[in-house]
Amino acid sequence: MTAVTAAGPLATSYDDLEERVLAGHLGPDPRTLRISVAFTTRQAVRHEGRGSGYRNEVLSLRLAEAVGSCAVEPGELPDGAVEDCVGADIAGLLAHELTPVRVAALDAYLMHTLPHTPAHGAHPCRLPAGTSLEKSRARAGAVVELIDAAPGATVLVVGVVNSLLEALRSRGLAYIPCDLKGGTTEWGEPVRTDALAELERCDAVLASGMVLGNGSFEPLRQRARHHGTPLVMFAQTGSAVLPRLIGSGVSAVCAEPYPFFWLDGGPGTIHRYGSTL
Repeated sequence: MTAVTAAGPLATSYDDLEERVLAGHLGPDPRTLRISVAFTTRQAVRHEGRGSGYRNEVLSLRLAEAVGSCAVEPGELPDGAVEDCVGADIAGLLAHELTPVRVAALDAYLMHTLPHTPAHGAHPCRLPAGTSLEKSRARAGAVVELIDAAPGATVLVVGVVNSLLEALRSRGLAYIPCDLKGGTTEWGEPVRTDALAELERCDAVLASGMVLGNGSFEPLRQRARHHGTPLVMFAQTGSAVLPRLIGSGVSAVCAEPYPFFWLDGGPGTIHRYGSTL
């Protein structure tokens, strides 16, 4: 088994990371580890004072003490997908036909073998108790601190979260919001749908881990690396996956494993990774 350093093993791509797991280089043989619990979490939210809301749906898989997660578009996960995962081994799930199942399985394995601890490169960041909006804003502040950009720079935001846009503005950063669903932001700004078409005119990229589940992560990572554009990830989806790609197109990660901040009003912890911390 390959030794794991404090910074974590370096993988050159998502596929390379998956291959290392299947080869047993990052922990136990994934054929010997089985999912004990699989579940979905559905959320609808409209923060007080905001004019619009949104919905989330997340597939989560439990492996021993660890939970791996992948967000999906509400209603897109087929009936029976959860049952497919219960009792299945990690290796088999990494070959599942559904991308969210594969991502959640990889996340669960890496949460089990490389949990969010300082020994594996994580810097814990406490979120205070509060309302859903207060906690959203606290998380956004912690995420935006990872962006190494001066006031006046432009950030491509892939996966629109209004609290993140607020936090960027508070730092004097311009942004281009992008999301596959399109539409407008809370403030009426048009949301672009083609992130790759916008990347070249941006100084940094801030992207949701949801890009893992919809298949757009690798093109984004490759394009950002080609142009030398810093790529910061905020990740409920794949929180244990993305830190292992720092140095291969990913600059920093704010990792938020299950349970997520929006599930509870009490204090919580997120985990930040990056060479500037």
